[in-house]
This record gives sequence, C-alpha cells and structure tokens, in this order.
Amino acid sequence: MARTAMQPDIAQRAAALNDRYRHHAAVTVMEKALKDPEVGNVALVSSFGAESVVLLHMVSLISPGTPVLFVDTLMLFQETLDYQREVSRTLGLTDVRTITAEQAMLDLEDPDGTLHQFNTDACCALRKTVPLEQALSGFDAWITGRKRYQAATRAALDFFEVETPTRMKINPLAHWGREDLEEYMVQNRLPRHPLVAKGYPSIGCAPCTSPVKPGEDPRAGRWRGSQKTECGIHFIGGKIVRAGGNKENAA
Repeated sequence: MARTAMQPDIAQRAAALNDRYRHHAAVTVMEKALKDPEVGNVALVSSFGAESVVLLHMVSLISPGTPVLFVDTLMLFQETLDYQREVSRTLGLTDVRTITAEQAMLDLEDPDGTLHQFNTDACCALRKTVPLEQALSGFDAWITGRKRYQAATRAALDFFEVETPTRMKINPLAHWGREDLEEYMVQNRLPRHPLVAKGYPSIGCAPCTSPVKPGEDPRAGRWRGSQKTECGIHFIGGKIVRAGGNKENAA
C-alpha cells in the first residue's frame, strides 16, 4: 500500500520525541507532551476506571484545562458516572467532554439495547470506537494509560507512537507497573473507583463486566466467557491491535 505524504513526517516526529524524552519520568513526559509544539493539539482519553485517576491527576497539576474525553456508552455502571463527576470536581478539571453515540445510530443499530448480547464487537464499535474517533478528529495526539506490562503486544511500547498518518498516541505510563500505580494513588490520596473494593479491578460497561475472583487475571471479568480481549479503541497504523488471548486495558 502506498505511503501517504504525512506518514514519514509523523513517524520522524514520534521517533524524535521518543529520543528526546526516553529517560524521563512519566510526569515529565506528560508535561512535555502537553507543551511541546512537535506534539500539537492533545486530549486525554479517560474511562474514569480503576486506574484512570493517575493520569487525570497528572493532567490536573500540569494543565487542568486539557480536554478530557470521556466516552459514555450509556451502559456504564452508575458508580462510574458518579466517580467521573467526583474526580472531575475534586481535581479541578475544567474541560471534561462526555462523548456518546449519535441517537440516530443507536436507534438504527441497537434499538432495544441488546446488541451486546450477540455481537460485542459491534456494540463496542457503535457505542465507543466510532464516537471516540469522531471526537478525536480535531486532535494531533491523545494520551492513553497503556503500559508495557499489560500484554506481550505492549512489551516494547514507547512514550510516543504513530496511530494514523495524522495522529499520535502518548503513553506516559508505558514503563509503570501495578505497584507504581498503587504507590502514586496512595501518596497523592486520590479517590478510588468504588467498584474496585467490590472485586472489579478492571471496569467497563455493566452488562459485560463481572467481579474477579482471587487469583484470576485482573481483566478476567471483562467479556467473561468470550474470546474478546479489548473494546477496539487502540489502533496502530489504522488497525486494531489484539492481544492473542491476553486481556488488555483500554485506556
């Protein structure tokens, strides 16, 4: 397939940014990403899930007016909606944008709200992937919570990566482990998602998320009993990256 004119440029910029900030800490990478003209217009995409408060807190310290895109699939736990409001207020985030699917598309493709029961990929695309892609159309880059430890497909994850010929993804927590997340939340006394204490270490939509038993993988409660591993919002080169059997965090 022919390369577009934008591909070499954005690839070179991502490589230069990785070289520039390769040995920097996560907070520094976040700060530079929000201010470096080579990155451009940036948004943070947050699920307001179990670990989301770490990046949200970093943004609140550096630039609380950074656009935060929150995809409400209209099937989230009420606890997530309440937590989103609590965290936004507590941290002083001033530009949280709630993204939802167009009602006309919901009426057409999932009129009775049962699409998730027989086609989870189509449901995620309708309620999450497509609305988020539309919301990101005006940005040059977006910040994610992806980390190397989460799956083999992320073992070489860089701070900056090319997503499309015109957009980058920024992964400030790429080198963090679970213990780093826990330490950061404790030290900064950050509010926890209420479902974590009830056995939900990974939180998505209510119909497709179940509690995790002791000893299970933290992602075992997502799409339990199916081969589905992620919602589909993460693309590399325009293609969904799946984790052959490993459950991955979305954002």
